[in-house]
Amino acid sequence: MAENKTQRTNASVAAFLAAIRDPHRQRDAKALAALMRKATGERPAMWGTSIVGYGRATYQGRSGAVDWFPVGLSPRKAALVLYLMGGLKANASLLADLGRHKVGGGCLYVPRLEEIDTKVLTRLIKLSQKANRPT
Repeated sequence: MAENKTQRTNASVAAFLAAIRDPHRQRDAKALAALMRKATGERPAMWGTSIVGYGRATYQGRSGAVDWFPVGLSPRKAALVLYLMGGLKANASLLADLGRHKVGGGCLYVPRLEEIDTKVLTRLIKLSQKANRPT
């Protein structure tokens, strides 16, 4: 298995989310984290210093197989970044009903949580997780 630069850590997800300076971004990140936990049934874990991941899977990347997460989020300054491994291209038809977003590099970029349909997002999360379950 290839070595992944971003590794799972034992850092506190709650502390990471609480440290987000912008109050609106913090509120969105906490709400999204709760939505992801409920949708996946998985406990969150920090991956590196800025990604909250749910679950664990082996992902086949360009440089080989790496340990990764099927669903994750990173509350960045410009947008909430959602990692839905394998769930975006396979479920592109749902994106039309999602609301304001961008897609790039396998990630979904959401400026504000209130601008999207969380029911559609929940479906995307569940489908992404299902597509990455070990067989």
